[in-house]
Amino acid sequence: MDADFDLLTELTEAHGAPGHEDRIRAIVRRELDDVADAIRTDAMGNVVATIEGSTNPDYEVAVAAHMDEIGFMVKHVTDEGFLRLDALGGWDPRVLRAQRVTVHAAEGDLEGVIGSPPPHTISDEERESSDEVEDLYVDLGRDGEDVAERVSVGDVVTMAQDTRRLGETVTGKSLDDRVCLFAVLEAAKRIDPDVTVHVAATVQEEVGLRGATALGVDLDPDLAVALDVTVANDVPQFSDASKHVTELGSGAAIKLKDGSVITNPKVRKRLESVAETEGIAHQPEVLPAGGTDTAGFQNTHGAKPVAAISVPLRYMHTVTETAHLDDVDAAVALLAVFLDTETGEHDYRL
Repeated sequence: MDADFDLLTELTEAHGAPGHEDRIRAIVRRELDDVADAIRTDAMGNVVATIEGSTNPDYEVAVAAHMDEIGFMVKHVTDEGFLRLDALGGWDPRVLRAQRVTVHAAEGDLEGVIGSPPPHTISDEERESSDEVEDLYVDLGRDGEDVAERVSVGDVVTMAQDTRRLGETVTGKSLDDRVCLFAVLEAAKRIDPDVTVHVAATVQEEVGLRGATALGVDLDPDLAVALDVTVANDVPQFSDASKHVTELGSGAAIKLKDGSVITNPKVRKRLESVAETEGIAHQPEVLPAGGTDTAGFQNTHGAKPVAAISVPLRYMHTVTETAHLDDVDAAVALLAVFLDTETGEHDYRL
């Protein structure tokens, strides 16, 4: 990997559920402190680091990746000390049984597990039923009185998982979207742009693109590019290649559409041209569903040209999300060259 794997590990192992991105925010500010001409945080918690353009500073580009990861909020503490949860983001409850979690309480983090009854005690009816988040509970290994003193309704819960290399890939929790946040930070360190670039780390993407939507109004950029992960379903369950949205190891994905946006074709073609000229591995992305911060910028303050670079990801929204290190490097390189070659003179009107 060309870039800093230790930083990628730090970002992915840190905890930051929607609306509670403090720990990630601190890393972002630290990494961009020597790069940006100015850094600010808004009332929602978005971080914006501005790099002033050298020749055309009045033309402004926003580059965004979100800081938050899917998680939970404690909605009830039982008398026996078990926690019931409300989802923050889109979970598949099937993958949550018997997982370790971290409860972020006021006086410090607590470890817990999401309980799962042993198969010896499950009836045929229960075995065939589908899980819901409201059916899950967190066991902290403490009695009810102890838990009541430590945990409150509203405390946030995230998954507990370390980040590891797996062959040519990296696996762990919250690669959505810390792997793209990492790419944005790395690209920001490599550029000397002609135009002004606002490097944005956004909040609350997993609960409705909220940070980017607000930021689109506040920044009102001339051009916006978002980075997020996308589906790589190149796995045995999807033997039909026509159903592969992207494939691991085939390069950064250049988005054509997802469930929330159709990207500007002129910006997309310039991304493709940059990738081909520089020999950067890339692939097209047509995602049937889902949304990214790209949509948050497209029309929140009038019509904006928008584009998106995606990192293919297997096992999205689980604790074993997996990305190919070459694809990460490709995303960094593509974003950096695209920004360094933006003059503000391209006509992206259709």
